[in-house]
Amino acid sequence: MLKENREITGTLIWYYFICQREVWLMARHLTPDKDNTFIAIGRQISTNSYKDEKKKVKIGNLEIDVIKKEDGEVLVGEVKKSSRFLKAATMQLAFYLYRLKQMGIIAKGELLIPKEKKKILVELTEELENELLESQKNIFKIIDQEKPPEVKRIIYCSKCGYRELCWS
Repeated sequence: MLKENREITGTLIWYYFICQREVWLMARHLTPDKDNTFIAIGRQISTNSYKDEKKKVKIGNLEIDVIKKEDGEVLVGEVKKSSRFLKAATMQLAFYLYRLKQMGIIAKGELLIPKEKKKILVELTEELENELLESQKNIFKIIDQEKPPEVKRIIYCSKCGYRELCWS
């Protein structure tokens, strides 16, 4: 069981809604394939988009892509390559909003998808918060397992940086 360093991150939330096996691998600090083209493209989009905004702000274990004040409100932005995994992206951003709320900072969120020229507003609702708390409980269950969850083929597998650990 992985009892030390059991801190949930936004990335773990993101992967929980895509592939629970990846949650287990990431919690053990197994690095995805550094040469994975799709990971590199995602990093490039995040780095090169929204250059006028404050970027990559770290607050504890949170790594926020964009943060700004707009009309007197704190606005937190999460940059994504596409809207393909909208649920996962929404929950990751909700996690940041929830953690900031715990610190006494009330913020709104915005999913930023530069390639599609989309900005999607995300507000932390009671429903989102409850779903987030439930997902965190499940993440702890996953990372405490001795072995990773069984391999399950999903649409994301062909582009995954961990595919060699599942399908070789």
